[in-house]
Amino acid sequence: MSTPAMTRYLQLIVEHLQLLHESNRASIQQAARMVADQVKADKLVYAYGPGGHSNLGSQELFFRAGGLMHVSAMLDEGTLLSGGALRSMAIERTPGYGKIVIDDYGLGEGDLLILINAYGINAALIDAALEARHRGVKTIGVTSVRHAQATPEGHPARHPSKKNLYELVDVVLDSKIEVGDAVIKIEGISQPVAPMSTFATAYLLNSLVAETVQLLAQEGVDPPIWRSGNAPDGDEINARFIEHFKGRIKKL
Repeated sequence: MSTPAMTRYLQLIVEHLQLLHESNRASIQQAARMVADQVKADKLVYAYGPGGHSNLGSQELFFRAGGLMHVSAMLDEGTLLSGGALRSMAIERTPGYGKIVIDDYGLGEGDLLILINAYGINAALIDAALEARHRGVKTIGVTSVRHAQATPEGHPARHPSKKNLYELVDVVLDSKIEVGDAVIKIEGISQPVAPMSTFATAYLLNSLVAETVQLLAQEGVDPPIWRSGNAPDGDEINARFIEHFKGRIKKL
């Protein structure tokens, strides 16, 4: 009897997360220092995930139980799947679009931007990275280096420059997603199923948050952290800080 697909998927997820844990320690620490410095200065940390499911990464960081209140997710409607999946894919492939989003949020020198995209090649993403660099914005990239390297230069999703996200950011958190993302092959079925990128991205991002908060604690800083509104005293705890961030965080 063959191993159930769900068991194989679990095994692969656990193995992949262990790989990320071992291979990203130094980069997560470096990125955590960057985020901690922003929080200590009471500055926002921006998160942008241009691409259908890459938007989940910015949402994972934002308004999330156990997450930093200083995170501002750049939830631009252009690439959100709620506006239409094919429309989202077309917009993420549109040169110039990412520059517009960076401008809309007013990012500038001294800001910090986390760019999240598993494949790390699309035009909107690369434009956002290039514009951020031009403006003196510090950047952290959450992406798969191997996937970007394996994607042909002529792929229609690529930015005209053919650049990859990992080449344009200050720190890379490498999700190590394989080409195609899906990891389970089933006999008699032509395409693999069950993607890995959401687990990998969420692990890296939440590890970044945890390490950041630990750094802040070591330095005597108690940062504002979201409590679930469904938990006891959640609304009361959050209310202490909401006025401080309203008007500063675009999507709050």
